[in-house]
Amino acid sequence: MADLRLLLGSAGRRVALLRCFRESAAALGATLEVHATDLAPEWSAACASADAVHAAPAATTPAYVEATLAICARERIDLLVPTIDTELYALALARDRFAAVGTHVAVADAELVAMARDKLETARFLDRAGVPTPTTAAAEAVDEDWRWPAIAKPRGGSSSRGLARLGSLAELAALPRPEPYIVQHLLGGQEYTVNLFFDDAGTLRCAVPHRRVAVRAGEVEKGVTERHEALLDVARRLGAAVRGRVRGAWCFQAFVGSDGAPSVFEINARFGGGYPLAHRAGATFARWLLEERLGQATSAADVWDAGVTMLRYDDAVFL
Repeated sequence: MADLRLLLGSAGRRVALLRCFRESAAALGATLEVHATDLAPEWSAACASADAVHAAPAATTPAYVEATLAICARERIDLLVPTIDTELYALALARDRFAAVGTHVAVADAELVAMARDKLETARFLDRAGVPTPTTAAAEAVDEDWRWPAIAKPRGGSSSRGLARLGSLAELAALPRPEPYIVQHLLGGQEYTVNLFFDDAGTLRCAVPHRRVAVRAGEVEKGVTERHEALLDVARRLGAAVRGRVRGAWCFQAFVGSDGAPSVFEINARFGGGYPLAHRAGATFARWLLEERLGQATSAADVWDAGVTMLRYDDAVFL
């Protein structure tokens, strides 16, 4: 039986993701030892569910990479899966250093991570790639000719933090902006997430759209997988634009209008919070990452079930 050691970075509440990896290892007949890091591991549900836990500095500090690298070397970690936006860029820059101690970091090239973290650069990238995206501008570039209503959000934000709906230039001027903001044309229609898996060669192997029926704190609470051809076409275009530079899980978010046309407004260069829905539908990204680390032939394929529904609820870990 093969042995693998996995580290979930900034594990927080990602218990469902941890379980997906454990389930995948069991299906492969592999022994998986799950390690997890967090700023305060004693208050992390995922850390409480892991086999070993480690305190780590904040991902926004220079000490984060050094501490995580030391953990990976000491614990002989095979696969590091980052889970939050703020750790991605530093880990992407240090990917070769982790490889030198035997740890594969499931992260894209640094320039693509930086693009996905910056909503203005994301819009420009999507436009160059021929992917439909809403008109987007830096807040300071918006004038009286802008079409209202609009959405304003932090240029480097996530999880709906700081998001505001605006009806006029005056409302934008009055909005507290402690950091750089962007403004986007307000999209209508149904919101979707599309989970993507790229193999070790950077080839898109699978894309799974799910309809976001209900969202809480920026994360899908109720969702259902759908084989939406327009969104799958967008996924293929995005996959071609980043080919060879992304490995592991990505996702993007889009609205689909009443005419069936999608418009992509965000890319997340990591596992999305709704990934467990794709996993249950048969798109087992966690298994495919483990297969690569085991040196096995990949079973990654764009084969999954539409109509799988996820209904999230609150649960607890007791210590």
